[in-house]
Amino acid sequence: MGGVTSSMAAKFAFFPPNPPSYKLITDEPTGLLLLSPFPHRENVEVLKLPTRRGTEVVAIYIRHPLATCTLLYSHGNAADLGQMYELFIELSIHLRVNLMGYDYSGYGQSSGKASEQNTYADIEAAYKCLEESYGTKQEDIILYGQSVGSGPTLDLAARLPQLRAVVLHSPILSGLRVMYPVKRTYWFDIYKNIDKIPLVNCPVLIIHGTADEVVDCSHGKQLWELCKEKYEPLWLKGGNHCDLELYPEYIRHLKKFTSTVEKSPSQRYSSRRSTDQFEQPRKSTDVYEVSRKSTDRREKPKKSTTDRPEKLKNQFISADKLEKLKVSLDHMDRSRRSVDCHEKSRKSVDHQLDRARKSVDRLDRIRSG
Repeated sequence: MGGVTSSMAAKFAFFPPNPPSYKLITDEPTGLLLLSPFPHRENVEVLKLPTRRGTEVVAIYIRHPLATCTLLYSHGNAADLGQMYELFIELSIHLRVNLMGYDYSGYGQSSGKASEQNTYADIEAAYKCLEESYGTKQEDIILYGQSVGSGPTLDLAARLPQLRAVVLHSPILSGLRVMYPVKRTYWFDIYKNIDKIPLVNCPVLIIHGTADEVVDCSHGKQLWELCKEKYEPLWLKGGNHCDLELYPEYIRHLKKFTSTVEKSPSQRYSSRRSTDQFEQPRKSTDVYEVSRKSTDRREKPKKSTTDRPEKLKNQFISADKLEKLKVSLDHMDRSRRSVDCHEKSRKSVDHQLDRARKSVDRLDRIRSG
């Protein structure tokens, strides 16, 4: 059962464009790899990267002259570099970042076959290239994962404690949860983002459309609840799964985020105290909306007990113990009050007896006189 379900999840997860939307050609005079049919740009490099699983993935690196950080972008499950190329150029320009995008094994002109484990090796190869070929430091990298790309993004982010930031665009809780409203993580599930996001130590921005018919918006909202360092999320009202880039708020919010995380950690924390930027999202009728009920009856974050972190369960256990302790203390208090009451009664009786004894003594003295 597990193997069959895992295979179904994998089939759901990967839809490489067929045929690929681009070709790789070598420029004879320079020996440079080019992405056809796109014209050559001086600030764009096309690369082939070997992975630890024996495949070779195609990647592009876009330089920006004023960049202080680099975006490592993992695209969605039905796209390749040719379809993402123009967006990558625009993101690099508007956000003033260097950008590396890559095709998963089995996508575009990358060799091999698409699988969960291969995508983990693919993003590692891209990250290694940034470090070794471009001298990019971990603290200068923003990981960006779209849809199924949130899987390799969070897998890597959970293992890199000094990352600059993470962006999750229409992310999934896990592969199985996209198909079925399961309330626990099974061993055969894929991309178990729900279990990995609490391990991410850097600021996380989540962007999700409220009308997403592929991955319900509840996925993004539950992941946001589980973030250690929350950044103001962007719930795009009416946004679907593949059109969020068309909303003006999308690039505006991304620019604000990259500008914020460019600051040092101490500056970020100071900014957070003064503006509450990392706290609960502001209410805005044109960008955000109150969490709507899930139409496909997926579990809601606040009602799920099995998907809560163990820490929350422990808090409930502690609450039970405190309640029992409170009952015990109330009982002791009532007992103490009862003893005090008896003590007061006893003192009152003693006082009355003493007065009676003194009265008798006076009578005796009168009689004897």
